[in-house]
Amino acid sequence: MKLSESVKSISYLKANAANLIEDINKNQKTLIITQNGEAKVVVQDIKMYEKTQETMSMLKLLAMTSTKSNNATDIKSTFDSLRNELKSLQ
Repeated sequence: MKLSESVKSISYLKANAANLIEDINKNQKTLIITQNGEAKVVVQDIKMYEKTQETMSMLKLLAMTSTKSNNATDIKSTFDSLRNELKSLQ
């Protein structure tokens, strides 16, 4: 995606909202909206937004798991422990 093709003014957004939304959804685009020459907001296709959020969550998990801990256990042990704890709450 070229940034130069993704920048639109708020006036352009107001005048072409329906067409822009259709294009954004159809092509999974992201637009940067400017006001008084400054970038102010991002308009993004909902599917792309969800993918971005999922990616951020995965990166956060990866960052958390890369931190070494003296109490770290393998994934099976962790889930077994969680299942046991949930059973005890029922």
